[in-house]
Amino acid sequence: MEIERPTIQGQEEDDEDDCVWLDEAFFVNQSYETRTFAYGSHVLRLLCLESASTDYDLTGQLVWPGAELLNYHLAQNSDFLTGCSVIELGSGVGVTGLLCSKFCRQVVMTDHNDIVLKVLKQNIGLQSPAETSSCAEMTSEKLEWGNYDQLLKILEKFPEGFDLVLGADICFQQGSIPLLFDTVEQLLQFGHKRCSKFMLAYVSRAKSIDTMVAAEAKKHGLKMREVQGSRSMVAGGSLEGVIFEFVLH
Repeated sequence: MEIERPTIQGQEEDDEDDCVWLDEAFFVNQSYETRTFAYGSHVLRLLCLESASTDYDLTGQLVWPGAELLNYHLAQNSDFLTGCSVIELGSGVGVTGLLCSKFCRQVVMTDHNDIVLKVLKQNIGLQSPAETSSCAEMTSEKLEWGNYDQLLKILEKFPEGFDLVLGADICFQQGSIPLLFDTVEQLLQFGHKRCSKFMLAYVSRAKSIDTMVAAEAKKHGLKMREVQGSRSMVAGGSLEGVIFEFVLH
C-alpha cells in the first residue's frame, strides 16, 4: 500500500528560505595589509595578504619564498638589469617586478587572475618615482600561459621583445608546467636578442615537478643551468630553493 506524503502548505517556500546562497566574494579575501620588504638597500612597500585565500587560484595574493629568493639575488647582482626590458610571468602582487623597476627601463608584470591583477595594479600605483627611485616604465597585463591571443596582444604592444623573462615560485601545478614553457619559448623566440633568457626562482615541493621542469625545458629547446650560489633553504628552512636560467639552444 502506497502512502502519499502530505504536503504542508508553505513547506516549499520554507525550503527555499533555508537555502544559503553564497556570493563568490565570500571565498575571496581582499583585506590586504601594507607590508615592507627590504632587499639590501632597496625597500618596497606593497599590499598583500599575510595568509592564503580559500581559493587555490588566488595564490598570487601572497609573497612566496621563491620571490624572496630571487629578489635577494637580483638586489646583489643588479648590474645586468640596468637598461633592460623585463617581462614577469605570474607576478602576483608584484614584489619582484617592483624591485626590477629600480634598475630596468621597462617592466611588464603579468598574471592570469583578475582579482590578483587588481591588487597588482594598486601596487604599481603606490610606487612613487620620487620616493622609490624607480626608473622604469611599469605596466600590468593579463596573461594566461598558453593563451596565444593574450600573448600576441602583449607582443604587439612591445614589438622589440624583452631582454629578460622572469618567474618566481610559479611551478607547483603539473598541468601548468607545459603551458609555462610554451609561453617562455614564444617570448624568447620573439625577442631575437642575444641576452634574452628566462630566469626562474624554483622551490622544490615535489619530485614529480622537479623532473617535469627539466623535461619541459628540454622539450622546448631550452638549455637549463643552475645559477651558482643560489641554492639555499627557504620558507623558514623547510624547503629548498634554487635559481635556474634557461636560454634557447
